[in-house]
Amino acid sequence: MTPAARPAPDRYTVVLRPGPPGAAQDAKGHGAVLRTARVEATGATGVSGYPRYQGEGVQAEIDPESRAVEAVTVDGEELPYGWIAQLAE
Repeated sequence: MTPAARPAPDRYTVVLRPGPPGAAQDAKGHGAVLRTARVEATGATGVSGYPRYQGEGVQAEIDPESRAVEAVTVDGEELPYGWIAQLAE
C-alpha cells in the first residue's frame, strides 16, 4: 500500500529570481530576489495537473509534493526570459 498524498497547502510564497547563467547570487548560491508574491489556492487544477494558485499579480501551478512551480505568469504575462520561480523556504 502506498501512503496517501499530502493535501495541498492553502497558500505559498513564490520567489522570482534571475536564472543562470551569470546571475548574481547570495551566500547560499541563490540569485537575488526580484519579486515575491503570496499566492492562494484557487480550488482549480491547472493544465499541468497541479493545483492552481494566484495572488499579487502571479498565477502558478504548484506540485505540493516536489514544491515545483509550473505554468507561471506574472502580471498576465509569461515569466520574463531568464527568471525562475521557486517557493520560499
